[in-house]
Order: sequence, then C-alpha cells, then structure tokens
Amino acid sequence: MKTIHILFLSVLVMGFLSACSTTQKVTNTARTATEQLLISEAVSRSLPKQIDLALPMPKGAVVKLEVTGLTPDKDMAKGLVAGWLGLLGYTVQDGPENATHRVNVVVDSLGSEVGTTFFGIPPVQASLIPISLPELALFKAELQSGYSRFHLDVFDMPSGRFIASSSPFIADTFYNAYTLLFLISFNKTDLTSPPKIRTFSKMMD
Repeated sequence: MKTIHILFLSVLVMGFLSACSTTQKVTNTARTATEQLLISEAVSRSLPKQIDLALPMPKGAVVKLEVTGLTPDKDMAKGLVAGWLGLLGYTVQDGPENATHRVNVVVDSLGSEVGTTFFGIPPVQASLIPISLPELALFKAELQSGYSRFHLDVFDMPSGRFIASSSPFIADTFYNAYTLLFLISFNKTDLTSPPKIRTFSKMMD
C-alpha cells in the first residue's frame, strides 16, 4: 500500500512539473532574431566611428564594392560596409562605371556560436509507462556569441593594381540566457534592444 501511495505521489509531482514547463519553438526563420542581431551588431561595432579614418584612396573617390567570404551573411556585411564608406565620404556602387577604385571586403569570419552548461535532469520519455518528464534545470546557461572579422583590399581602377590592405576589423557580441530552479529565467547581453520572449505574465497584460 505504501508503494502505491509513493507511486501516486510521484505521478502527481511529475504531472505538476510537466504542467509548469513551457515548450517553445525556437524559430520560424533560418536564424532567430537574436542570432541575426548578434551577427549584424558585431559587424557594425567593428567599423571605426571616426570620420577621418585613413584609407589608401582619396576622399570622394568612386568605389566599386565587392565582397568575398565563405558565409551567406557576407552580403549583409557588404551592405553595412557600403553605408560606412558613404559616411566617410566615398561614393559606393556595384558596377565599374566611373569607378576610380575597387574595394574587396574579405570576410575572414562571420557567424555565431553557442555553448551550454546544464545541471539537472534531462528530458525523459518513459517506454513502459506513458509518462514524459520535461527538462528540469537546477541551473542552465545558454551562451551565444556573435563574431565578425574582415578586412578591405583596395585596388586601382581600371588598371586593377593592388594598392593596400586595411587592418582587420574585429568585434564580438553576446547573449546569455540562464535558468535557475526550473522556472526562474533571465538573460544578460550587450545587444541594443534585443527581442524579448513573451512570458505568461506578459500575455495576461
């Protein structure tokens, strides 16, 4: 009889914990909004803010801008660099017409990484008894980082003569999500206005 009582209480506890858990679909896009910000802000932060930055071509030059890299995100980096060159006083275009210089954005590394630290009980799916137990985290940390490194190769046009390479532009970002004692969640980040996941309390507002 005592065994039956213990089993019954165990089922009630697992049912309660299952009811308290939240199932969240990570994303409906190729990258989450947070991951997109991690990458794009890393590129933006790597670009110097001083307008008098010395590049190996005269101010006001007409620049044909190209990009090279292994990541599909290189086009986003190209757009941000184009706007930055415009702020410095250069005229940026895709075609060679009237261009005095060609600038190749060489993307050495651009992307995000995730590391996880977990202490608790992982999700359990029972085979004999139709009872599933969600992940129970006494402590969980999901550490996301964005990283950007690229440089500029400058060529003369129309000769195609190589002039010089810039120093590397390097920056990183982070978004860390923490869970304590099953239900207490919070995060730390250096992103500007990161997206916020709607909680039950916010849904009731």
